[in-house]
Amino acid sequence: MSRIYSVKDNTVENRLFLNRIVAAFIVIILLTSGLIVRLIYLQIVGHEHYSSLAKENSIKIVPLVPTRGIIYDRHGKILAENMPSYSLELIPEKITDLNDTLSRLQKLLNIPDEKIEQYQKLRKRQKRFASTPLLLSMNDEELAKFAVVRPYFPGVDIYTRLVRHYPYSDLAAHVIGYVSRINEAELKELPIAEYRGSTHIGKLGIESSYETELHGKTGYAEIETNVHARLLNTLNEVNPAPGANLYLTLDIDLQKMAYNALGTFSGSVVAIDIKTGGVLVFVSRPGFDPNPFVVGITNDAYQALQASENQPLYNRALRGLYPPGSTIKPFIALAGLEYDAISPQKNILCPGYYQLPGVSHQYRDWKKGGHGSVSLNKAITESCDVYFYRLAATLGIDHMHSFLQKFGFGEKSGIDLVGEKSGLLPSREWKSARKNQAWYPGETLITGIGQGYLQVSPLQLARATATLANRGNVVTPFLVDKIVTAETTLPGPETHQQIIPLKANNIDTIVAAMVNVVHSAHGTAKRINEGISYQIAGKTGTAQVLGIKQNAKYNENDIDIKFRDHALFISFAPADDPKIAVAVVVENGGHGGSVAAPIAGEVIKQFLQENNENRDPS
Repeated sequence: MSRIYSVKDNTVENRLFLNRIVAAFIVIILLTSGLIVRLIYLQIVGHEHYSSLAKENSIKIVPLVPTRGIIYDRHGKILAENMPSYSLELIPEKITDLNDTLSRLQKLLNIPDEKIEQYQKLRKRQKRFASTPLLLSMNDEELAKFAVVRPYFPGVDIYTRLVRHYPYSDLAAHVIGYVSRINEAELKELPIAEYRGSTHIGKLGIESSYETELHGKTGYAEIETNVHARLLNTLNEVNPAPGANLYLTLDIDLQKMAYNALGTFSGSVVAIDIKTGGVLVFVSRPGFDPNPFVVGITNDAYQALQASENQPLYNRALRGLYPPGSTIKPFIALAGLEYDAISPQKNILCPGYYQLPGVSHQYRDWKKGGHGSVSLNKAITESCDVYFYRLAATLGIDHMHSFLQKFGFGEKSGIDLVGEKSGLLPSREWKSARKNQAWYPGETLITGIGQGYLQVSPLQLARATATLANRGNVVTPFLVDKIVTAETTLPGPETHQQIIPLKANNIDTIVAAMVNVVHSAHGTAKRINEGISYQIAGKTGTAQVLGIKQNAKYNENDIDIKFRDHALFISFAPADDPKIAVAVVVENGGHGGSVAAPIAGEVIKQFLQENNENRDPS
């Protein structure tokens, strides 16, 4: 067998070797060029950017949270303040077993599970060496319990923090509102720079509506740190600007009197300064204590508030909607005069019921047997329903809707609070759009006595009453009188004055009748005229909660209290020079003259007495 030998081609091998060297050299050149280009970029083009990043590794910007502004009433009494409070705080880095420590603290101080969960969420957003609060506003018993075992809890200590406090508790909760921890949804919407470091935000009332002014401007400190982000030195500091202090038009003493006057009833009282529109009283009862919301209300406590039949969390003054009952009659009567549908001198017969032509249904008067011969003055004084059935039929729903709308019914008042409801002022168009039905004449009649679809809030009633007392000058209610900072004092919200063109003699006629409601022998609110040297113009109202059949009799003693009529009263005083307008709604209170009117009378009496005492004798 013969062997085969290969002969090497040195020329080919040399060429292949040379090609590989050239390829490797090209790759090296390309890599070196890329490195040089990158170095040039880092040293020249990106110098400023990477220099800043390097600086940030050693210098941290720490937010300095501003102190929240104080809220005062019209006389300078504090309604919301910042109180020093003891808090239990943990530094995770100094704790060997965090879960065990939390478990022992929970047993020692009876800490609810939800507070432990809140702490865990808050802790994860902070550095391990940062002090994070577990409990705020510790009481004396909790402080004493922890003081005894303090040596056994390394990394846990007591600190002092400023915590929002509401000294009048449930008395003004619905108007002042409260602050509470910022939730995840709010965190996404808030300006990051302004709220970095902040833990609380206004949730309701003035606290929410004026959050920007109350919060202030966040400052910052430039802190030099080591590689572990520990503090070494403070290089620069810009102090935060504290929040503005707010001075309200609210009179807390008057508020307290009105709140207590409601007694065990649920309801609302709203009083307005007629000349300015400033809200003097803004009561919604029952209220609630806002202070637990600041430190974190327990789930059980919150569920109890929500489940309560009395609905303490519901702002009746702002969002409560009620049939106005006979309190609407002065406005319907004024509409009749303005449209020349009635004459003050013309009497009509009230047999105790009214029937539409060709209809057998009887629309009953509240007084069995009727009022006899009734003039406009008597109709308002004694609250004759038949008179207003006739007037409503003559006016028609279109004229009624147009006129009542001028007084603010069916629309928001524009008050500087969030969440106001606009009520319901029915019309043909509304019913067609909402119910796809035609408007019926019978619905016009019951609208004329403040029943049916018509719904108003206590705030709307007070505003409309103030507008009537102001002889057509529409006032916009507001709560914040002035905003005070360290540098300046600014007025509250801008209010727009509108004027309803009304005939002076028509207003005089209505006011005279409303005075008789309180000061005549047959007035439905005559019991509140004793012991006063001025005249009150008012109108009582009773709004049905439960419908009564055609021939049935209403006996409130046989009806569960929650189905009894609402009691209402609107008023202003002094009648010849009005200064204050008051609207009262007492849920299931029965009769406006006996339940609601005395509350308004006391509010007026106290306000006018205070004004006379504070008046400059010169």
